[in-house]
Order: sequence, then structure tokens, then C-alpha cells
Amino acid sequence: MTAAGGPPRLDDGGTEAVLRKLQLLVARKLDGLLQGDHLGLLPAAGSEIAESREYRPGDDVRRMDWPVTARTTVPHVRQTVADRELETWICLDLSASLDFGTARCEKRDLAVAAAAAVTHLTVRGGNRTGAVIAAGERIVRIPARGGRANAQGMLRRMVETPRAAAGAQTDLAAAIDTLNRPPRRRGMAVVISDFLDGEADDPATAPAWERPLRRLGARHDLLAVEIVDPRELELPDVGVLTVVDTETGRLHEVQTGDRRFRQRYAEAAAAQRAGIAAALRRAGAGHLRLRTDSDWLLDIVRFVAAQRRGQTRGTTR
Repeated sequence: MTAAGGPPRLDDGGTEAVLRKLQLLVARKLDGLLQGDHLGLLPAAGSEIAESREYRPGDDVRRMDWPVTARTTVPHVRQTVADRELETWICLDLSASLDFGTARCEKRDLAVAAAAAVTHLTVRGGNRTGAVIAAGERIVRIPARGGRANAQGMLRRMVETPRAAAGAQTDLAAAIDTLNRPPRRRGMAVVISDFLDGEADDPATAPAWERPLRRLGARHDLLAVEIVDPRELELPDVGVLTVVDTETGRLHEVQTGDRRFRQRYAEAAAAQRAGIAAALRRAGAGHLRLRTDSDWLLDIVRFVAAQRRGQTRGTTR
């Protein structure tokens, strides 16, 4: 069963039943709220030059109109209009670390639901949508095509993707880099992941996925959807707890009854998430954080509404 506010679980029923539940949830919440003159989840950007206006704090400095700035001695940015057709690519991380959840759903369920919402918002008007799915050592590329039937087929592939084998690590950097080849005209790129990089244990070390993500953001409108479970941020007091690293298969026993240990865990988790947020900012990505214990569709609505009000890109929670 689906908990209130949570997406349908991928293991409940067949593929078609899960897709129908997803479509109903997304359409009921998003139809009539987020449609308008803009395309996609980052509605302010496009690729056709329109006119210039004065710079405001929070504007993308890559859109500075230097000739107008030089003539007027006042900083200006170029305004753009959306293309008639938008090509959106989704990089969906279904690594073993997403086979985890202690609230309304698993992170994997929420990641696929986020992909369904992005597809619903961008598939209209002849727009094309493609995907790269990373699960363990497998990286599956689905060509970008238009139409709802093709979008449903892409979502079906996501739902039916087998879980990554225990101990099989996913190369998120390689999956993101797949979107950089071959070079395409400016469009939209969405990366859905928990962004947990097992190789970067030091918060001061840049994660391996940051460099390909920055290359992606230099050419396309970029959105990063971070999937988080509350137990990744803090531990409850439940005595001795055995935990397993789903990426490597290693087991650890921790004493959650120790208040100082729980505090150190929360501080380390906060530092890890702050490092992820900083890397996403450096890549120029809009940052939407979805949690397995919150209303994910409401979080998406709030995020898009904030973008349309012209607020600075950032996390929603």
C-alpha cells in the first residue's frame, strides 16, 4: 500500500498498476497548477535571445549582456524565450544505496516518482524526453523521443529496472557524463540521485560526479533532485543497531544508545549534505531535495513556484 503523501511502491503489483498510480498522483496534483507559458521545472531559461534588463541579485552571471553593460555602465542580463521544442534528458540513479527507506517509501520509489513528475511537466507540445538509467554496473540509455506513449515506455523501463546486486557500485560520474556525449543543442538535464559518493569520505574532497555535472550545467539548464531518507540525517535511540553498506556489502554494529555518538552522526551527516549542496551550486544546478518522510509532490510544487517568482535557486527544505 502507498502511505499518505508517498509515491506508489515499485514492488506493489505489476508495472502497469504502478504506472497508473503514478500518473494519477502526478496529474491530480500538478495539472492546473504548474502549466503556463514556461517549459519544464526551471521555467526562466530558454535559448532564443529576446531583450536585456538590469541585473538583479540571483541572476545567472552566464547570461550577462556585456555590450549593453558597457554602453550603459549598468549590469544587464539577456532575457531568453523558450524554444518551441524542448529536449529533456533524465539521469536516474538506481544504485543500491537507493534500496533503502524508513518512512513512507524507499528512496528508489521516490526517485522513479520524481522522474515521472519531470516527464509529466516536460512532455507536452512536441517536447522530447530521454533517459540514462544507472543501476550497479549497468548504464541503460533510452533515446529522446516525443509523445506520451514514448514517455510511458521510458517510465516503464525505469520501473522494471532490476535492483542493483549487493556490493555492485554504481558510477554516477560515468552516467552523468553519458549526457555530455554527443553534444546537443541547449536543453534541460535532470539528475535524480542521493549523490552519495562512496569514494569521497572526506567532506573537503570534491565528489567524482561534480566535474561531469559542471560540464553538463555549462551547456544545459540543470536540475539536481536529491533523494534523502531521515535516517541518513539522524539516528534514533534503539540500542545496538546492525547496519549494512548496500554499495559494498560491509556490516557495522553501532550503539545508538550513546547520545554523543548520535550527535556526531548528525553532525557528520549535516556536513556531508552541505558538501553535496555546495558541489551542486558550483555546477550551476537548481537543487530540489525530496525526502521519503514528506509530501514529495507538494515539495515539487513549492520548488517550481519559487522559480517562477524569480527566487534564487536553492534547496526547498
